[in-house]
Amino acid sequence: MDPLSQGTVGAAFALSTANKNNLLKIGFIGFVAGLTPDLDVFIKSSTDPLLSLEYHRQFTHSLFFTPFGSLFVALLAYPLFKKSINFKTIYLACFFGYATHGLLDACTSYGTQLFWPFSNERVTWNNISIIDPLFTIPILTFVVISIKTKKKLFNYFAIGWTIFYLTLGLIQYERALSSAKQLAYSRGHDVERLTLKPSFGNLILWKSIYQHEEYFYVDAIRTFQSSSWCFGDNIRAFNYELHLPDLDKESQQSKDIERFRWFSQDYLGFDHERKIVTDIRYSMIPNQIEPLWGILIDNNREKDEHALWWTGRSLSKTQLELFKKMLSGKECRNNLNKKATH
Repeated sequence: MDPLSQGTVGAAFALSTANKNNLLKIGFIGFVAGLTPDLDVFIKSSTDPLLSLEYHRQFTHSLFFTPFGSLFVALLAYPLFKKSINFKTIYLACFFGYATHGLLDACTSYGTQLFWPFSNERVTWNNISIIDPLFTIPILTFVVISIKTKKKLFNYFAIGWTIFYLTLGLIQYERALSSAKQLAYSRGHDVERLTLKPSFGNLILWKSIYQHEEYFYVDAIRTFQSSSWCFGDNIRAFNYELHLPDLDKESQQSKDIERFRWFSQDYLGFDHERKIVTDIRYSMIPNQIEPLWGILIDNNREKDEHALWWTGRSLSKTQLELFKKMLSGKECRNNLNKKATH
């Protein structure tokens, strides 16, 4: 998730180890520990743009590495606070703050290697957006009140809200999953695989992607009092022979496509006009396939040259208005009696 959320949740759980006399210091330590796993963003290469994708949310986010990462933060913090807090308390605060990071990231759809080095699976529970103010602001508020009033009760409210909101996300996920399957079956499609993710900043509007035969179907599912559907686009799944028949299969660009396939959990599409292999899991509007990122393939590059990284994250005013209408339900249908095919 975003740094503010990670630090705030880290502080909230770290404060459970504090007493009323060191709440501010422990909260600060927990906040920093909650941010520390993202130091992996500095692992990058000027020639290999996919290196950062492979290492972000990898070993620093794993359950195995958590005790060692916590120790690293504790060793840095101890000289600053040793006059008022013993090392054991500092380490526990670091452990609680650090441990929340990987688990919270796994709740998003980006993918986190929680079980490294035993598995390189990117764990995705898909029950919260990468940024969600409705999740973060109440937690931050309770943490601040707890520190200012020196009452841990408010910190327990923060932890309670964390658990409640993530649980609500799981419930909403199951509701959206049922509706997504219902939509696919109404089209006469066999769902070979399906993924869901909440759209930006809410648990109401979800992006649904499922595969039927050689196509991905992208729609939005709105789950409030009842479910409604915002029909979207479809795209041919990436295929070497169809999309890049002239690409040398032994080239570095071909190897980069396979690395990108792992990162995107094999939800790959292809933009013919721009020659971009895309990650169709992400788009600004949940029922569209316009990608946020991908890798640019150029047949004129040398065999050992890497593919280029491409991003397109601009949000137009028209798109913003459309998103608001979808979130409010104005662009969605309450039944599947009308034509639901793309």
